[in-house]
Amino acid sequence: MKLAARFLVFLILSGALRAADSLEHARQAQELLGPGVWSQVIRIENKNAASAYPKQLHALVFEIAGILWIYTPADGTQSFSLHRNRLAEEKADLQPLLKAIEPGFVAWQAVPAAAPRTSKRVALPHGCFVESVAALRAQVARGVEVSNPQLLSYYVRTTAGQQGHTVLVYETGEGVRVIDPQEARALRRFPRSLADDPVALARALHCGRVAQARWIPLDMPVMREVAEALAVGAETPPPDSDKKS
Repeated sequence: MKLAARFLVFLILSGALRAADSLEHARQAQELLGPGVWSQVIRIENKNAASAYPKQLHALVFEIAGILWIYTPADGTQSFSLHRNRLAEEKADLQPLLKAIEPGFVAWQAVPAAAPRTSKRVALPHGCFVESVAALRAQVARGVEVSNPQLLSYYVRTTAGQQGHTVLVYETGEGVRVIDPQEARALRRFPRSLADDPVALARALHCGRVAQARWIPLDMPVMREVAEALAVGAETPPPDSDKKS
């Protein structure tokens, strides 16, 4: 086989492997969120050759705090909705939302739900947002008394620029608790005085190197329902959209 032809085959196979990996990660993220959180795995076609995204990729679209979010292994989770109070409309047609992220995202297709994975889980790339939601579900399943659960999303100043991160925050009778699933020291304790100030709490976590931070509230009743459903093995696949573009 000529060198040019071999190189072309290599590129095709590499693209296919990346697409397969992104599907695996999107499905893993969906499992971490659990059946009580609306979510949909999608396959995206990217026509922008200069894009940071590959030509084909998979992503997970899901609903948290009344809006849609999108997770990709390439850059983690970002807000996806363009409007508030239009969830049904946005779930029915994701194309405008995708184009707002990358103009090269010209088409998408819903991926049917798969059977639960039996392979060993690996670390979810850029999975801090999804893993923090899963951490709340785990706390509830263990019977931990959790009050006012929220995600704390913030940007830390580094030599490579601002880096985003998300952790789980909740309150107990003894103060504020922070869980960072990606840290060895997962649970940290802070005084209640930081419960109302996301920037101050994020700076306490990172020694003042935080540029901005915000709260994302989580729905406790939903988390309880998810934990109870999983406890009895009653997993219900998330609803699939049949919309294609």
